[in-house]
Amino acid sequence: MRRIDVSTRRGFLEGMFSAGALVLGARVLRPSLKAAPGAWSPSVYLGLETDGTAILVVHRSEMGTGIRGVLPSVLADELEADLSKVRIEQALGDKKYGSQNTDGSCSIRDFYATFREAGATARLMLERAAAALWKVPASECKARLHTVVHTPTGRTLSYASLVEAASKLPVPKKDEIKLKPTSEFRYIGKDLPIWDMQGIVTGKAVFGQDARVPGMVFASIERSPVFGGTLKSYSDAEARKVKGVQQTVQLEHFKPPHMFQPLGGVAVIADNTWSAMEGRKKLKVEWASGANASFESGTFKTGLMETVRKPQKAVRTIGNVEQAFGSAARVLDAEYYCPLLAHASMEPPAAVAEFKDGKVTAWAPVQDPQAVQATVGAVLGIPPENVTCHVTLLGGGFGRKSKPDFVAEAAVLSKKVARPVKVVWSREEDVRFDFYHTPGACYLKGGLDAQGRLQSLLHRSAFPTINSTFEAGAEYGMDIELGMNLIDPPIDIPNFRAENGPAKNHVRIGWLRSVANIYHGFALSSFLDECAHAGGKDPVEFLLASLGAGRKLDFADLGGKYWNYNKPLAEYPYDLARMRRVIELAAEKSEWSRKRQKGRGVGIAALRSFLAFVAVVVEVDVDGSGNVQIPRVDFAVDLGTVVNPDRVRAQFEGAAVFGSSIAMLGEITARDGRIVQSNYHNYPVMRMRSAPRETRVHIVQSTEPPGGAGEPGVPPMAPAIANAIFAATGKRVRELPVRKVKLA
Repeated sequence: MRRIDVSTRRGFLEGMFSAGALVLGARVLRPSLKAAPGAWSPSVYLGLETDGTAILVVHRSEMGTGIRGVLPSVLADELEADLSKVRIEQALGDKKYGSQNTDGSCSIRDFYATFREAGATARLMLERAAAALWKVPASECKARLHTVVHTPTGRTLSYASLVEAASKLPVPKKDEIKLKPTSEFRYIGKDLPIWDMQGIVTGKAVFGQDARVPGMVFASIERSPVFGGTLKSYSDAEARKVKGVQQTVQLEHFKPPHMFQPLGGVAVIADNTWSAMEGRKKLKVEWASGANASFESGTFKTGLMETVRKPQKAVRTIGNVEQAFGSAARVLDAEYYCPLLAHASMEPPAAVAEFKDGKVTAWAPVQDPQAVQATVGAVLGIPPENVTCHVTLLGGGFGRKSKPDFVAEAAVLSKKVARPVKVVWSREEDVRFDFYHTPGACYLKGGLDAQGRLQSLLHRSAFPTINSTFEAGAEYGMDIELGMNLIDPPIDIPNFRAENGPAKNHVRIGWLRSVANIYHGFALSSFLDECAHAGGKDPVEFLLASLGAGRKLDFADLGGKYWNYNKPLAEYPYDLARMRRVIELAAEKSEWSRKRQKGRGVGIAALRSFLAFVAVVVEVDVDGSGNVQIPRVDFAVDLGTVVNPDRVRAQFEGAAVFGSSIAMLGEITARDGRIVQSNYHNYPVMRMRSAPRETRVHIVQSTEPPGGAGEPGVPPMAPAIANAIFAATGKRVRELPVRKVKLA
């Protein structure tokens, strides 16, 4: 394990960057008030030392996306920095950085402009400092790869020699800053390796499971197997006989709404993780299971399906669908279902925390250190600013590690035992006590005209809402969930209604990679394929016809309340022309029209999510026994401006595996309120032998603002697989996972 030296506490950053340096929005820049003599900090994200080293601060978490290198590369490009003279530092949790939540595929789209401006501002100040030293016009000075060049004479000055002079200059006004033209980009749009690659492949990188501090003890926690259950009694006599076990500690039950609070239970404190876990196994615990003890996933599914078969609350209406159904040449309907899913990232939750003098210092693989501050502060009754969170590398996250309940557990235990505590979850705990991706049921009804075109559509869904995490008793979907391919299908249609029905939660509900797009996208894209075949149309031709003239959807009927991933439609329009382009590109690159042998089929799905337009064609091979293989996946993606194409390709290659894993295998079930699955043997994920054999990612070149990359590849995978299975076998898949469907 790696040791973290608590004596340093990232002292360099604390001394360099001013606590008052927060200016949100595009203007994030000001000289540091606490800069070391001669050093210069033109923004909370950038500092220059007197030796010329550029310190680029990344405030988002690294969990395999490469963001620790991608975001700084944007700043480095505008700074004209030499990457060999760059040091990247991981930010502590601090409100001065703006949002640090590494969720929603928003790191680049939220901070692309900010980081460019930070770099361009520093570059201009360095050029002006050089001009003053040379006594020449600043217009004659140009930054080039960590130096400033006087263009008429070729004289140069290094950044190191300019730091002190630049630090004394006033910060330029926004209208003075000139961003680079795309033709001068040095790093943006280029393939760059993962910044942490060397440390990862050599085992030197520090993940959450690696974190250690002097004097710490280890904890393993026994929690109620039923969500909401409370402790009646326990005996630790046998547990205390295990070598290395020091004591047991009771953790209080959470108070609704549960949010990110610890679940409660009994913790075994020991000299090491093995002793703590062995001791926990020997606890004798009696629980009061509570209201969720009757939860059974099969019965719950039946109830959800009954809900969507009946009219529910209308959340968007265009035209008159009932009247249009009455005049349609053909009307068809179908029901779809997606089960509970677990995150099951390779690294289970783990955290080290130390409570001392009314303050907490934590080390953890979290997606949002600010959520750690808020959660730990609330649980312990201390100000959030008294919580320091150091972010390690994450061995996967997928949304689970933005919920810091496991960090709060370590902090509470540290206060109780007066020592640093490391809480380590086992794989079984990770699967059984997750913030699960909600099950979703959908009913769709469509009307076709005499030419086989879609003229009316009803989409009705019901699912336990994520809002139940934050508001006890919440039963209807939030705008965020409804705006994920329920109220905003990627088609231009004159008659449309979306409805949402109520559903209660019986487990913790959270967000998982691509969130509500999974079940809404599966139902919608599967049904559009059914409509295409019912109307005698090729699925690609049907999708293109459904786009109409390729206009930009305005959502005027919603009175400006369309969520649009928290971005204005004027900046990020819902452009059906971009959707048309990716559909055409996916069809072309996949050789859609090529005749396949018996048992092989191709399916297409096209969805907009996280401000990205994605179409995917999946080819499947179904043998005589009904076994499904995926020989090839072709993604066509329009993400707007792409900072690092290599990382985008990697994200979509990963999405092909993640999405096919959801489609083919993923299912969490419950019996008597208890989660049945416990590990990869009964919650399987894709292995190499069954994963897509070849994934091709075709990126549309664009200068539009950047969209998301980490999640948009997931939602279209399941429907494309299901549509391909129909093409290969003539059998429809309307319920996931596919492994439960008899295809032979």
